[in-house]
Amino acid sequence: MRWSIKLVKVAGIEVRMHLTFLLLLAWIGFSAYQRGGAPAATSAIAFILLIFLCVLLHEFGHAIAAKAFGIQTPDITLLPIGGVARLQRMPDQPSQELIVAIAGPLVNVVIAGILFPVLGLKFDSSMLAIIASPESSVLAKVAVVNVMLVAFNMIPAFPMDGGRVLRAMLAMTMPHSKATLIAARIGQGLAFVFGFLGLFGNPLLIFIALFVYLGASQENAMAQMKDVTTGVHVSDAMVTELTTLTENDSIDDAVEALLRTSQQEFPVLDSAGRVLGILTREPMIRALRQTGPETPVVDVMFRCEQTVHARDSFDAAFRLMQESACPALPVVDNAGRLVGLITPENVGELMMVRSILRDGEQPSWRPARV
Repeated sequence: MRWSIKLVKVAGIEVRMHLTFLLLLAWIGFSAYQRGGAPAATSAIAFILLIFLCVLLHEFGHAIAAKAFGIQTPDITLLPIGGVARLQRMPDQPSQELIVAIAGPLVNVVIAGILFPVLGLKFDSSMLAIIASPESSVLAKVAVVNVMLVAFNMIPAFPMDGGRVLRAMLAMTMPHSKATLIAARIGQGLAFVFGFLGLFGNPLLIFIALFVYLGASQENAMAQMKDVTTGVHVSDAMVTELTTLTENDSIDDAVEALLRTSQQEFPVLDSAGRVLGILTREPMIRALRQTGPETPVVDVMFRCEQTVHARDSFDAAFRLMQESACPALPVVDNAGRLVGLITPENVGELMMVRSILRDGEQPSWRPARV
């Protein structure tokens, strides 16, 4: 994730911190210092760091559960609004998704289950007073916040864990896409409720409403894409009529190709036809302005280390394109030579066409498979 720095690597998982998290700590420390001086600032920062340690453990809960099903987690990033564990993919089986989704909140249940008896706390309405009271200990507040994290994360709405739990349970009795649609609509309905309540004096609820609505919409779009591309191969989605650049070309050559074609992504090839990288419009224009038309394209291209074969499934190729952050995904033959390109624009067009086609209908450009 951009604007994040690596803190440590644990069990093959990078723990990263977004730079805005430092701004959060600075703001909380400064506010507490104004109220009670250095002791208050130290206590407030310690409280936030402990809370985010619990959030980090929560995300490791997801990661460990996912690893049990062969799904790796490249990194976990701490943000001011919480943590994000970037799984390579979500489990295909509903029962596995249920386990992965619920593993995070269970970590917070364990933390609260340890702290509550140790500190002599009670699970009743007095918990809210602990958060509000300046006399409460930091650990007591941490215990209560873990209960609140469980309650918040189990709201049945994407992108919270509760939304994934709901989707997994529904998917046990119906198609995955339909289960996602129902869970997304429930989440969007809750978002409207939060937004309405937020109009009566709690702006935080409006922010949560927007967060939930966008998360539900994005999850539904991804599920529908997976549904309409089932059985699609890379060869069905790739662009084959391409203008390419060579490793000896300059930005001047690239601009000329940009002007005479409708392409936005240009593969850069070596003398054997193998892909070295992808040059897109933005770095091309930036190099033209900053370093001049004689700049070699290899100096400014995006080096794509990931490629796919024409017979690979489109769903796997699309996930790979997202994970690698490559602007376009090269399609190669057995010798590693370029035969096509998967671009974001072509993905969108494929999605649009396949969503219009009726079940079982074959498009004219693709013969029926035998």
